[in-house]
Amino acid sequence: QVQLVESGGGSVQAGGSLRLSCTASGYNFSGACMGWFRQGPGEEREGVARIDPDGTPMYADSVKGRFTISKDNTKTTLYLEMNSLKPEDTALYYCAAKPTVWPHCSGAYLQKSPFWGQGTRVTVSS
Repeated sequence: QVQLVESGGGSVQAGGSLRLSCTASGYNFSGACMGWFRQGPGEEREGVARIDPDGTPMYADSVKGRFTISKDNTKTTLYLEMNSLKPEDTALYYCAAKPTVWPHCSGAYLQKSPFWGQGTRVTVSS
């Protein structure tokens, strides 16, 4: 079955960096739309970054220039490099995956995925 396991969360001070990982199994990793979402305290879940099967990245405006999404098809692992962290980045971060036959996908497509990790918590203090 599909499994997504996030790791790498933690507590950092503002301006610091973290690297999240999502190790995946149970589906065609290289042929899937994948991404990171987050849910802060009292907030709705929001998309952070997405990477299409062909490797094209997309970012939410709030993280552009600070976060980098990447994937390693040989390790079936998705990454999120987070730099210049701000207190408002504090949230539970989830990875999601949805197989597709197309080289590109959309955030709406990924949001409807039935495959989600359990989340990893990121806390940024000021």
